[in-house]
Amino acid sequence: MGHALIVEDDEDSARMMSALVAREGHSAMCAGSVGAARRLMAMQRPDLLLLDLHLPDGDGFDLLENHAEALSDTVLVLMTGQASLETSIRAMRLGASDYLVKPVNPQHLKGLLSRMIAPSQLRAEFDEVEERWRETGRFGHLIGRSQGMQRVYRQIARVARTSVTVFIHGESGTGKELVARAVHDMSRRRDELFLAVNCGALSPNLIESEIFGHERGSFTGAERQHQGFFERAHGGTLFLDEVTEMPLELQVKLLRVLETGTFMRVGSTQVQQTDVRVIAATNRDAAAAVASGRMREDLLYRLNVFPIALPPLRERGEDVALIATQFLQELGRAEGDAKHFSSGALLQLAAWRWPGNVRELRNVVQRAWVMATGSVIDEEWLPAEEAARSRGAPRGDMQVAQAPQLPQEARRAARHSPLSPGHLTLSPDSEPAALEADDRQILVEVGTQLADVERRLILATYERCGGHKERTAALLGISMKTLYNRLKEYQQ
Repeated sequence: MGHALIVEDDEDSARMMSALVAREGHSAMCAGSVGAARRLMAMQRPDLLLLDLHLPDGDGFDLLENHAEALSDTVLVLMTGQASLETSIRAMRLGASDYLVKPVNPQHLKGLLSRMIAPSQLRAEFDEVEERWRETGRFGHLIGRSQGMQRVYRQIARVARTSVTVFIHGESGTGKELVARAVHDMSRRRDELFLAVNCGALSPNLIESEIFGHERGSFTGAERQHQGFFERAHGGTLFLDEVTEMPLELQVKLLRVLETGTFMRVGSTQVQQTDVRVIAATNRDAAAAVASGRMREDLLYRLNVFPIALPPLRERGEDVALIATQFLQELGRAEGDAKHFSSGALLQLAAWRWPGNVRELRNVVQRAWVMATGSVIDEEWLPAEEAARSRGAPRGDMQVAQAPQLPQEARRAARHSPLSPGHLTLSPDSEPAALEADDRQILVEVGTQLADVERRLILATYERCGGHKERTAALLGISMKTLYNRLKEYQQ
């Protein structure tokens, strides 16, 4: 049982909230001004402070700035008519864990009370996570000791205690969903649902129905009412991956949910309330997506309250051996057959550029574990950086870009396969040509935009592989998700 102080100058709203707090088993007192709140705080420190920002004798923020030390172990929740970006940032800096949009929805307040955890308990839990990281190199499901990852860990620990929206930036395979999961697991919503959604993998015709739900009979095939992701994640966390792939008309509705906490199912006129913490992510340049018209600028500003930039694995050299060893140990426990890397193998892993990041590293470790016949995994089954650097020397005005390098056993298999990767030839005096059947080349005029070169290479490789997506992704050295998103973009 805790004690709540409700600072609200509207007497009816204050009484309603006080009664709800009492029904949930807590004691409550009300103050209609900053002065009254100070007197009540001097009498008893509240465990929960529900604070209106606009009061007759001052700004609610003044109360926080003057009593920061006394409120260090108080759960602070702001009440405001509209949750603006500036209000969210300022509240986070002052230690606010959540905010309620007025008029306060009783269900939202009830959910908040059920998640009430003292800041001191959250700090103690973070200390345990940090101690475990120092011993094992693990921070939740994330692995790494590099400076870049330590910065990410500090950001996670800071933002997890609040309810502000997080926007994760990073290349494909860097672990954006793991960061979102860590934020959820360290937050007050940890006991509720964490729901991850890849916006790029949803059908454009069904994405609105999947996210917001639909009513029975709202379209052909809608045989029953369907709850969308926002309803199912009520009280928890919704992770929207590849949010820049969301259709523009749907981005408007997402913006409304973020600003008001309300939405409507497809085919319905009834407004639904949702209490969800949104975490978004993208592997694209979000500013470039806005400039190209793929993303609304106002949505970017609303999502980008607390950005977290994930470093690519090539910038985390010291983490490669640690991550690879952890993956190998997991395989050993699962299969009951322990193996370890030779020193030469670890050096070779550290030298590789890892275009597919941690996801690629996991795949390489799994393949090496399968192919190694003894208990030691050496360099034979690992990608070789030296071989990649030694290929493709320029020759006059003809430049040759080699196809992605595969591990040795894949290259040996490819030599006996009609799908063996060739190379991309760039010529200043030749017209673009299709993939040739004999030498497996595509000719591209020098000066062609990189995006066009990428498109031609991906589509040509996809055609050469007979539409086999997994084989295409393996030859190009990219993830299945990246390939799916690119093919979807090219076929528009």
